[in-house]
Amino acid sequence: MTMRKSTENPEIFKRRRKKIVAGLNGAALIVASHPEQIRNDDVHHFYRQDSNMYYLTGFEEPESFLVIRPGKTPESVLFVREKNIERETWDGFRFGPEGAQKEFLMDAVYPIEEFQKQCIELLKGYEEVYYRQYKNKDADQLVEKVLLALKQAYGRSGYGLMTLKDADSFLGEFRLRKDEDDISNLRKACQISADAHVAAMKFTKPGVTERQVQAVLAYNFYMNGAARVGYPYIIASGNNATTLHYNFNDQVCKKDDLLLIDAGAEYNYYSGDITRTYPISGQFTAAQKKVYQGVLTIQQDLIAYLKPGIFFKDLHEMAADRLTDLMLELGLVSGRKEDVIKSNQHRKYYPHGVGHWLGMDVHDSGVYFINGEPRPVEAGMTFTIEPGLYIPQNDMSAPAELRGIGVRIEDDIIMTANGCDVMTSGVPKTIEEIEKIVGTAAH
Repeated sequence: MTMRKSTENPEIFKRRRKKIVAGLNGAALIVASHPEQIRNDDVHHFYRQDSNMYYLTGFEEPESFLVIRPGKTPESVLFVREKNIERETWDGFRFGPEGAQKEFLMDAVYPIEEFQKQCIELLKGYEEVYYRQYKNKDADQLVEKVLLALKQAYGRSGYGLMTLKDADSFLGEFRLRKDEDDISNLRKACQISADAHVAAMKFTKPGVTERQVQAVLAYNFYMNGAARVGYPYIIASGNNATTLHYNFNDQVCKKDDLLLIDAGAEYNYYSGDITRTYPISGQFTAAQKKVYQGVLTIQQDLIAYLKPGIFFKDLHEMAADRLTDLMLELGLVSGRKEDVIKSNQHRKYYPHGVGHWLGMDVHDSGVYFINGEPRPVEAGMTFTIEPGLYIPQNDMSAPAELRGIGVRIEDDIIMTANGCDVMTSGVPKTIEEIEKIVGTAAH
């Protein structure tokens, strides 16, 4: 029976635990595994560990908890399922407490059945605990029982329920600032994603289906080391591209349409996130070219603006400002630009933001505002830049030649000390590059 173990060195996770201990300021931390995926009769869906749990342990089994007690012995305590040969025959290998302690460098490991009993002792004396609620109902109930038992154990000493603080925002600050290990994984995810997008471009021609293009992406993801996709594929031809989260991916790609692909591979729990839009025939029409070049120029200008100290809020405002200029130029809106933006008319054609943090989750942890003020982007932070313009086929107020055109261009960025590095630059995006590559694969 094959052992499921992360390919990463367990010392990486131990270093992360040491790093967050310093930030806990005397509080304890509880992290729960992701709940098991919904099962339908005999169909077992793939399981993915909770990102915070994997970030701190590398442990990928369900029904598990991590408890960290700064400065105490044991400091890092893992709760896992017991070995069970019968269940392993059906569901796969389990480490069990003994194997998990050895393989994951934990100070102590107990069976999950002992979580409540052990935590009553482990958490005595703590007044605050970080824990993320509402992601795993069963885990929430166990933690609530522990907190109630602790309150009862204190009797009339004056202690009430332990203060519960949000572990997601706490751990998000550590995950937001990427170290060399994080960046290495993210670069690999971006490279796998980029190579697959190039393969999809080469494969695309009139008559193929969106799902066949998806198959090319999937093949290249998995053949190059991805464990899974970072999020559901968006393979949207023609008017489908004006639906932001289109994922039917079942239509035939037609000669005169554009194809918008938003897809990213996941590697060691880090996700790429790339969007490209290009003509299925390999040649932009005049109207498509006008929209596409407008969005591309804006994206290039936004990336050129990036440097440490800028605010994401400013990027959002710049994108809205520049895209509104493009809307005015194309005849999609009219009037004074300031009035269009103030009345949110531009949101009809640009309803999303300009980007988001990127990491172990495709919309990664980390706040954009601190105490109500926008936070500056620092070296080591990773995010996307993805302006877009979407003109539905049924929008009778838009010029006829623009209807049914949806364009988004998205790249993955790491902020550096002096500027930024585009980790997904290997995917063509200029009109000249695109027209040279689309449809060149032998079918």
